[in-house]
Amino acid sequence: MSTVNLNDVLKKIRSRRRGVTLVEVLIVVAIMAVIAGGATLLVFPQFRKAKVEAAKVGADAVKQAGELWMNVDAEGGACPTVKDLVDSKKLDAKKTDDPFGQPYRIVCEEGGDLRVYSNGRDGKEGTPDDIRDDFKPSDIKRVADL
Repeated sequence: MSTVNLNDVLKKIRSRRRGVTLVEVLIVVAIMAVIAGGATLLVFPQFRKAKVEAAKVGADAVKQAGELWMNVDAEGGACPTVKDLVDSKKLDAKKTDDPFGQPYRIVCEEGGDLRVYSNGRDGKEGTPDDIRDDFKPSDIKRVADL
């Protein structure tokens, strides 16, 4: 007959019951929170810059549609509105708003120049975060950093 060692039996029972403790779970959650926080700090500025770049590209597209409208459909040197561009099918109705949810603003300057603006993140006209159709990369970076 074989004898069973009590210590061996207890070790087998303990090893079967061993699981993940609450402290181990909390440590993993804390590590994941730190990683997520660091990723947010890196990604969020790039997201803001992408929105400014998208607003610039959209303003440029509205400007091209406006110039086409002025050359083909304008009567007496009129300045187009976004509604004019949509009605004349020079601009898709889905592309009339900037990435911030506001409609693009069209301004006809002296000399016949057409400028298109996005009011930017704050949605207010004439503030430093306004985006123009002729922005350079340095302007995009400046506005994204505001």
